Amino acid sequence: MSNSEPTPNKQLLHLVFGGELSSLKGVRFRDLDALDIVGIYPDYKSAEAAWRAKAQATVDNAHMRYFIVHLHRLLDPETGTENTD
Repeated sequence: MSNSEPTPNKQLLHLVFGGELSSLKGVRFRDLDALDIVGIYPDYKSAEAAWRAKAQATVDNAHMRYFIVHLHRLLDPETGTENTD
């Protein structure tokens, strides 16, 4: 590839998932079979929007928690930085 060709943007994949915790004092899920896999998103901004929607929809259940996992950090540990563009 020559320097004049644009380089494709690197995918920074993020997984959003959640479930009911067995205790408020840790991160141990009550039922692994009942985990809610919300989806995989191409950037932090869209993952955060999905996370926020799920977290707000379950606000009445104190044991329900949703998380964002930075898959790109697992796939390429050398890129330990966050890109929120």
